[in-house]
Amino acid sequence: MQARSEPREIDWLELMPAEDLALLENMPELEHEGDGPPLLPDEIMTGRVVPEMSNIESRIPGFVVPLKTTKDMRILEFFLVPYYGACIHVPPPPPNQIIHIKYKQGFKLEALYDPVWVEGTLVIDHTETAVGTSSYSMVAKAVEPYTE
Repeated sequence: MQARSEPREIDWLELMPAEDLALLENMPELEHEGDGPPLLPDEIMTGRVVPEMSNIESRIPGFVVPLKTTKDMRILEFFLVPYYGACIHVPPPPPNQIIHIKYKQGFKLEALYDPVWVEGTLVIDHTETAVGTSSYSMVAKAVEPYTE
């Protein structure tokens, strides 16, 4: 009998290719002038992925942006993002920093600022919604409150 291997814990930066990380690290200071929010450079919004991150049994922490809920407010489908308020306040994170999650049994969340752990198989999969665009997706096996 084979022991179940522990899912690999993923860091959000592992989902960004080296060229996107370099762009991020060398970005000029964002200036908050004018009416609109600061924007990320277009080159970083291409949704480039890291091919080695496909089909990995993993767990990753993040914040929930609900996409589909039941009448009793169980969340069945959502974007997982690395920081609170992403997608709700523009600009959204780059697509390679958003994971589209489907979770059949759904879960309830006290507040959107409560982080969660999501466990499942990470795959490269482009999803576009009115809320945002993701470069990765996962069918969740478990969603649980975040603990260190």
